[in-house]
Amino acid sequence: MPDRLPDRVPDSASVPSPVRKSAEWSWRFLAITGALVVIAFLVIALKVIVVPVVIAALLSALLTPVVRALRDRAHLPRWLAALVTLLATLGVVVTLVIVAGGQLINGIADLWDQVVEGFDALLDWLAEGPLGIDSGQIDSWMHSVTSMVQNNSGSIVNGTLSVATSVGQIAAGTVIALFTLFFFLQEGRSIWGWAVRLFPRGARERVDGAGHVAWSAIGSYTRTQILVACVDAIGIGLGALILGLPLVAPLTVLVFLGSFVPFIGAIATGAAAVLVALVDQGVGSALIMLLIVLAVQQIEGNVLQPFMLGPAVRLHPVAVILVVTTGTLVAGIIGALFAVPLAAVINQVIQYLNRTREDEGAPSGVAPPDETPPDETPPDETPAIEP
Repeated sequence: MPDRLPDRVPDSASVPSPVRKSAEWSWRFLAITGALVVIAFLVIALKVIVVPVVIAALLSALLTPVVRALRDRAHLPRWLAALVTLLATLGVVVTLVIVAGGQLINGIADLWDQVVEGFDALLDWLAEGPLGIDSGQIDSWMHSVTSMVQNNSGSIVNGTLSVATSVGQIAAGTVIALFTLFFFLQEGRSIWGWAVRLFPRGARERVDGAGHVAWSAIGSYTRTQILVACVDAIGIGLGALILGLPLVAPLTVLVFLGSFVPFIGAIATGAAAVLVALVDQGVGSALIMLLIVLAVQQIEGNVLQPFMLGPAVRLHPVAVILVVTTGTLVAGIIGALFAVPLAAVINQVIQYLNRTREDEGAPSGVAPPDETPPDETPPDETPAIEP
């Protein structure tokens, strides 16, 4: 009977190095991808809560210097400085909404009359112009459109109910955002200190540093994007005012808000301005408005984006287009709105972690991690919602 051959223990060294490294990278990539998918699913499912909190964080990055100035120069308590800043911001927003909404209500009726007149003129041109379309054919088309609307009345009603639900969600989100913003402005450092202490002691220094870097990226993006949005809104708004178009204030506010969605927002809001010019004054004014929109967008694309927004977020324009497109596909307009700041934060945090890892591997070494006990962490050493 032959002797039993000894079992051979598989040796990882027998696996070719490229295959082994590819496998190691693959399972790590799959694990990271799975975690990101779960996080994205939770964010989308809880968007009524997540979106207001993210908006509050962006506004907090913008308004924190105001709170600091009120504390240092007016010697206000922190809670009062946060409250004054919040109320002043809310007052500006409400004023803009009232002005734009009032002009929209007053001007939409006249604009609608012009739409009806233009539609009637189009029908006359189709019947009497060079196309010579028979009036019976036009009536048949109108009847088909009316029948389609009647057949889809249920969908229209459901859409109306969906809009009502969305309005309720927006109202709830606004309350959450204001509530969260106040506490971010008042107790940002304490909130961040609590979050840092959730991590193991050895990781707190890196987490704290990553928080500083992320907060700096958010602040730079918010301030720069607001400046870019103001330039776009003022340029297109002045153009509409010079042309004597209606709805100047609503168009200006629309352009301002749309500028926060790179590329897509500028195209959509510019098209709205051109459409208003076309309906109100005809093709000539529409072409002039189009030239104004293109000029403003050229200034943004060739001056503001490369020299201001680019250094602020440190992302290549190709990366901006890709992340905006991905955000739109994943989460619609919300994804397009937050894609760039999220990508900027991730980019800066990864670069920071790589730098710290290289510093730790350097021969000179780095300073040891902070050994301050959890209960004694000085609040001034953490950025919280305030750097």
